[in-house]
Order: sequence, then structure tokens, then C-alpha cells
Amino acid sequence: MNPLRDPQDRRLPRIPEPCALVIFGVTGDLARKKLLPGIYDLANRGLLPPGFVVLGFARRDWTDGDFESLAHDSAKEYARTPWREEVWSRLAGNIKFVGGSFDDDAAFDKLSDCLDGLRHSHGIHGNAAFYFSIPPSAFPQVLKQLARTGMADNERCGGWRRVVVEKPFGYDLPSAKALNDLVDDVFTRDDVFRIDHYLGKETVQNIMALRFANNLFEPLWNSKYVDSVQITMAEDVGIGSRAGFYDATGAARDVVQNHLLQLLALVTMEEPTSFDAAEIRAEKLKVLRAISLPDDVAAGTVRGQYLRGWVAGQRAVGYLEEPNVPADSTTETYVAMRLGIQNRRWAGVPFYLRAGKRLPRRVTEVAVMFKTAPHLPFNRTDVEMLSSNQLVIRVQPDEGVVLKFGAKVPGTTMEVRDIAMDFQYGEAFTEASPEAYERLVLDVLIGDRTLFPDAAEVEQSWRVIDPLEEAWQGTRPEQYRAGEWGPRAADEMLAREGRSWRRA
Repeated sequence: MNPLRDPQDRRLPRIPEPCALVIFGVTGDLARKKLLPGIYDLANRGLLPPGFVVLGFARRDWTDGDFESLAHDSAKEYARTPWREEVWSRLAGNIKFVGGSFDDDAAFDKLSDCLDGLRHSHGIHGNAAFYFSIPPSAFPQVLKQLARTGMADNERCGGWRRVVVEKPFGYDLPSAKALNDLVDDVFTRDDVFRIDHYLGKETVQNIMALRFANNLFEPLWNSKYVDSVQITMAEDVGIGSRAGFYDATGAARDVVQNHLLQLLALVTMEEPTSFDAAEIRAEKLKVLRAISLPDDVAAGTVRGQYLRGWVAGQRAVGYLEEPNVPADSTTETYVAMRLGIQNRRWAGVPFYLRAGKRLPRRVTEVAVMFKTAPHLPFNRTDVEMLSSNQLVIRVQPDEGVVLKFGAKVPGTTMEVRDIAMDFQYGEAFTEASPEAYERLVLDVLIGDRTLFPDAAEVEQSWRVIDPLEEAWQGTRPEQYRAGEWGPRAADEMLAREGRSWRRA
């Protein structure tokens, strides 16, 4: 080992030990469009060990070659790095497939034997991660099989065994607790990775760098200087083919409970003592526990459902006209809410969260709105085009950070208006940001749990959402046309407090 290279240096490439990644539900969209391309991208970047095996499991009568063909086509179509056949050729020899249903004991016995054989043929030393790219309803059966065969037992396997669980992490607090107990009965808590792909996005991770690597922002990051914070997740698409899932879930459960509350926690948490996973999780959990709900839920939240309209010049049907959506559905496709954080740093600062489908464009951002200067020694006409300072963190698209402040317009008169300093990842760095799943799959194989919420975070997030869902029972959502920024009631909610939504 080079004595000049610090093994704790996070700038060094992180390469896992030889291991296998078992993907349940390998024929689904998530595996085809994200996981398999992400694995190729990792290989293309030189971040996978030679002894790495992809093992697919699905209800198909396939050979290894059939699965290799699917993986090849998926990776070539959706990979973000340039296609190189020599890279794929190295991966292709390490692609295996086991066919069977989740209640098929023989299929899981075969899977266990296959992993045991890979210990010697590929030198994986018993290391394997199981990715649940399957509906939550199938979790109990698969977990039961992994327990029955001993595949989840680290000691029996002579290496590490990990499980990756996709969201949704339950439907409410009781179901989340039941799911957590179910997984924890089979795997140790340190071996459970609850994946929220938003936390793998480069701009989300940059929130911590922006806050804790720069002394510029910390003195201003509190209720003395911050007027409010807006977190927006807007989608221009509808529900697609997800009617069965979405109508039983709604916008609050689908994205606020996980994505937006995690963004809120990262923006507002205290500085951790280190970037150890446990320390970061502890600080996020403190914030989630300090969240306060509106005293009047009807006045402090808005639910919406889109009608037919126009988005990006194309005609869009209304939610109730989408295939397989019940004609009397009261599921919200838009939600906005005002939350508070009851601690010394943030007491009195309103946090406005909104998420919706069929909005004018796709954007996710965090906007920190600062208070106006206590004294402006200008005439009113001098600053007519000046608003408050803003720091906007763009998560997607056009990832970057915008700092908005006032400056004098060139000329002989005094006129101050808003200008923006705009940092974009694509322009500032020559290396492209990795796709979220690429980063998170690598973290699973390495065993880095920093970007994965733990059971306590998940359950605390449901304690925020469940009371709102209960208060909304029996109410109908407000209506908005596709292509609008949500119901008029959402604008009125902020207007009552003298504020307005930032037009993202």
C-alpha cells in the first residue's frame, strides 16, 4: 500500500469486494431501465471488481444466455456512459439466471446452490446483496425463502448478505412498522438498505457540501435571516400505467413522505460530528421529530386533482379520465402544505412543500427565501424590481445552485433589480454526474449506508403524514387544469401570509 495514500480519503475510487447482486423482479422496468444500465456504467467507470456477478431471478423459463441478451439490450439502450463492447464482454461472462416463482422452494434451493458455487468459481467469498425490485406484497414470501435456505445468514454464508428494499416503505405508520419488523427478522439492521433514489442525486448530496464546507452560509442559516423555505417537486407527466398503485397512494404518500421530507431534513439538520452514516441519520431524525403540523389542516394544506388541459403544447386528459382510475376517485395528484420545525434554529420559519403531476414542467428544487433588508435607503421606485435574496438548489433538471440578489442597473440613475449567479454542474465539472441508482448500487455493494434512510426515519416520516391523511378523509381535492401550477387555493394559502410561490 502506498504510504502517501490515505485509506480514508473519500476522493479515492471505491471498489467493492468480489460479490454477487441478486435482482428479484429482473424483468421489470426498474431493473431494465435503471439497475442493469447502472451496473454497466459502474463497470465502464472501472468501479466493479473482476469477481462481480449479476444473478437474475424471475418467473421465466430462461437460460443464462436469455438473461444476458435482455441485460445487454437494456444496458445498451439506457446506459449513460459510452457503449464499449469490451466492457460488456467482461460483464457478460458473469451474468447468471435462476427461474422460478416466489413460492417455489426448488427455485430458491437452486439459487442458494448457485451462490454457494460462485464462492469458488468467482471468488465472491459468500458476499451477496439481494435487490427487491418487486411489489411490497411479495416481500414476505421472498424473505421467508431467504430465511428458509439460510441465504440471509452471514455466518452460514461466510461473508456479508444485504437486502435492498425499494419504496414505498409501507402505506402508513403501522404498515411501515410491520415491514421493518419483517425485514429485521431475517436480516440484521446493518444489512438493510432502504433505497430512496432521490438521495443518490448529486445535487441532493451537494446540499451537505454547500452547507458544511462553506462558512459563507452558516451564519445566515437560521430564523434570524431566513423568511421561509419552499421545496417543490413538479412533474409534467401524468400517472402513466401506475393507476393501480397511484390511486391507492396519492401525492403525499408517493413523494412527500419520502423524497420531500428527506430534502427538508438535509436542508435543516445540524452539522454532524462526522460524515459517518449513523451521525448523519441521527441529525436528520432530530429534524423529523421536530416537525410541527398546521394547527388548522384545512387552512395549512391543499390537495388537488388535475383536469384535462394542455402541457408543453400537448393535450392531456384529466385524472379521472386516465385508464383504470375510478370515476369517483378522491386521490390527490397535487399536495401543498405548510410545516414548521420546533427547534432553536428554525422556530417561526414556515416550510412550504408542494408536489404534483401534470404541472407546467418537470423541476425539483429547494428555495431558501431570505428576509428583506431591515432598512433600504432607496426610494420606492428605485427598488420596484427587487425581491428578497434567494438561494435555490436545483435538484433536477439543470442541476446546480442559483444565488439571487440585487444589483444596480448600469446608467446615470439609481435602479436596483434582481440578478442571479448561476452554478451548473454540467458547466463547472468535466465529469458527468453518475445516475442516482448507479451511486446507490455501489454504496450497497460497499456497505455505505449514508444515503439510505433507516427504520426510525421512515417511521417518523409517517408520523408527519398520517395525521394529514386522517384529516383529509372524506374531503374532495381542489381542481386544477393540466398545465397549471396547481389549484388556486395553494396560491391563496401563501397569500394569506404575505408570500407567494416561487415560479420554478
